[in-house]
Amino acid sequence: MSEPPGEPTSDRTSVELFAGGGGLAMAVHRAGFRPLLVNELVKHACDTLKANAATSRGESEHIPSPGERWPLVEGDVRDIKLDYLWDRVDLLAGGPPCQPFSLGGVARGDEDKRNMFPEMFRAIRNIQPKAVMCENVRGLLRPSFKPYFEYIERELRLPFEEREVNATWREHDEVLRERLNEEPTDPKRRYDVLTTTVNAADYGVPQIRNRIIIVAFRADLGIDVERFKQAVRPQYSEAALIRSMFNGSYWRRHPDVPDHVRRRVMSRLPDSAPEDDGMLPWRTLRDAIKGLNGQRPLPPVPWDRLDRREYRLGGFTDHIGWPDARIYAGHTPNELDRPAKTVKAGVHGVPGGESVLLTDELLAEPLHASQYTYRHRYMTVRETARVMTFPDDWKLAGPRGEQMRQLGNAVPVLLGEFFARAIATALDEVESQP
Repeated sequence: MSEPPGEPTSDRTSVELFAGGGGLAMAVHRAGFRPLLVNELVKHACDTLKANAATSRGESEHIPSPGERWPLVEGDVRDIKLDYLWDRVDLLAGGPPCQPFSLGGVARGDEDKRNMFPEMFRAIRNIQPKAVMCENVRGLLRPSFKPYFEYIERELRLPFEEREVNATWREHDEVLRERLNEEPTDPKRRYDVLTTTVNAADYGVPQIRNRIIIVAFRADLGIDVERFKQAVRPQYSEAALIRSMFNGSYWRRHPDVPDHVRRRVMSRLPDSAPEDDGMLPWRTLRDAIKGLNGQRPLPPVPWDRLDRREYRLGGFTDHIGWPDARIYAGHTPNELDRPAKTVKAGVHGVPGGESVLLTDELLAEPLHASQYTYRHRYMTVRETARVMTFPDDWKLAGPRGEQMRQLGNAVPVLLGEFFARAIATALDEVESQP
């Protein structure tokens, strides 16, 4: 795998809101940022954070030293006081709840009480971070939400221009438009904003996951936003995966794939390999199960152990067989030689076909009226965690449904780390200038 852009050189600090099961928090930490505070509301997600890297902070306004566990504030973000962190934070990160804008949610947008973008802006006013990173669904770019999304971008550019209590967002938007035409009196109160549309597979994540990542830099720092835009360009492609199948390098990496599976996969490819685009091959679900970046392969789940019982299959936790997997219209299964489908939180944490995979084993008798001739089962939590690029030693708290919900709501660790490292590098470059 190619490394994310640059290696941070400074002791950077961060705050994360809406931390969930810790995907983005872990990514930011790996990129060299020391968490001064993480916040989460949901109990099982808080338990996950505490089981791995965090400690409940309590009521004290504690600034941790390097090497300390992450201070976790459990509860509603609207109740958190952040003023004690003023001018101490390099990066404010978070994925405000996406249900207001998701195709899978109610999609009420600004009217939805779960819209937490206003809390991100309040945090900026309280902290004045050097940079901000938000991840959210592409639903924000749908035509019905585009005016509101453009308002979000303008509010992020001028977060200190606070919205009046009784003002509508459209009224506030008019104020922001006027202010943006004026010269800033204090560049520290204005931010340069870049929104990037991403597919996680294009960044080395073995999953098709379409999102937007919004990055903002404090204007007084003089970050070259165009240079940053080039630094976060994709590095992986579907065309490169197809080429690797044509030239055999993919199959040499997986020599145990049955011939009938290989023939089926190759029969659906174009007649010839795409031209070389200089990218790395998309990673597949098979790659994830075999292990990325030094991970041990996950053992097969025995068909007679789809019994919901934890028995540390191969020494791995949460690698548990689950019964009653089914494929139905609109919920096609995951195939091993493609990136996984988008991991979703789902109403009950196990959203039908999205968490089902086809194995390499042929059915003795094809299912009636089904195009699928291979046995299928639910993905285990551990397989799903690998698709989200969580390390195997990251413990997920709660029952299976809650674990799957945390994974579905998370930011893939590799994707978050890529962008966080690019942010750290951009900050290092401007701060190293005389």
